[in-house]
Amino acid sequence: MADSSSKYWQKNKRYLLILLVVWFFVSYGCGILFAPFLDQFRVGGFKLGFWFAQQGSIYAFVVIIFVYVRWMNKLDKAHAEEETA
Repeated sequence: MADSSSKYWQKNKRYLLILLVVWFFVSYGCGILFAPFLDQFRVGGFKLGFWFAQQGSIYAFVVIIFVYVRWMNKLDKAHAEEETA
């Protein structure tokens, strides 16, 4: 059981790390670091770098929440099946 619990938390931490890296890339990378390059393109009349800084990181965060919920539901289901077996 301790081994199963350890695997569960390792996978949970891996999911968190992946999603935090994506969030960092979208919010800081696209909104600040790569903004000059992204400003060549337009979304709805706004420069893409500006759009990521103002809206894109918020949308990405909402998508990340749904991805995390889905991954955790799958992980919880697999962990429950592993414990009952």
